[in-house]
Amino acid sequence: MWTIRDLPMNQRTMHFADRLYAAAKSRGNSLCVGLDPRWEQLPEAVRRRHPGNTLDAVARAFEEFCLRVLDIVAPLVPIVKPQSAFFESCGPAGMTALQRVLRRARELGLLTILDSKRNDIASTAAAYADAAFAGTRIDKESHPVWAADALTVNPYLGRDAVEPFLAAARKTQAGVFILVRTSNAGAGLFQDLVCDGKPLYQHVGEAVAAWTRENLGACGDGDVGAVVGATHPAELARLRTLLPDVPFLIPGYGAQGGTAADIAAGFRSDGTGAIVNSSRGITASFAPAEPAWEAAIDKATRDAIAQLRRDTPMGRL
Repeated sequence: MWTIRDLPMNQRTMHFADRLYAAAKSRGNSLCVGLDPRWEQLPEAVRRRHPGNTLDAVARAFEEFCLRVLDIVAPLVPIVKPQSAFFESCGPAGMTALQRVLRRARELGLLTILDSKRNDIASTAAAYADAAFAGTRIDKESHPVWAADALTVNPYLGRDAVEPFLAAARKTQAGVFILVRTSNAGAGLFQDLVCDGKPLYQHVGEAVAAWTRENLGACGDGDVGAVVGATHPAELARLRTLLPDVPFLIPGYGAQGGTAADIAAGFRSDGTGAIVNSSRGITASFAPAEPAWEAAIDKATRDAIAQLRRDTPMGRL
């Protein structure tokens, strides 16, 4: 059966926030599985099938592993987030693997966030945005590249640099997630600097709130979301109050140290408003020598969903 997520990007008619809301409701959770393949963490069985100690072999192993992860988690979660850096590190073969992973995710009905943290100005930003969403235009024809449902974007260069991403996303009913308060240990070096009486991350959050209100879906959320780390629960709670109609992408849960209790305030009271990402907590939840690694991924995914349902408002979805 065809669904809205199976259609080419230029044929999608449902607002991104509405698709996100519907996907989370259909699964009863908003857990996002991050796909960050690392050679040393892959199952030994997968690595043995791709010998040769070359970038092409590693790329093929990444593809095999991620495609199997998709098959395991697709019945359980609404969304996945491939991190482009790990695929790019394998060169052209890695980029081909990323294309195939994104395509398979769409075939399985999963929403996709391409985690590339792009930003630039003018035609360069437009080229990044076209690759992420509608595709690269040659003469009068667009050629799909990533065809993602959403893209992570760095706002440091300002609105004129973000604008090409907003425009390209809105042409294809896609979304963008803007880095607001990130989960890394050094985030405060710039993000906590006080400007006009409040930290810089709050200024960025207010800009995101203004941008998302330009294009609200029927669910009440906009198509511009905020990346807010699980490892900063006080800031997360503050931003949820300041940005009521902004969807949050919350990294840092699980292996990075963020707990379900830490991120509870990132949800609205009805369980909506937050996508919680777990990468290594799911895809590296086993020792590489473990033969039952697929069962470990299934269990880790189910355990994360159960914990989030129990300890956050997500259980009200």
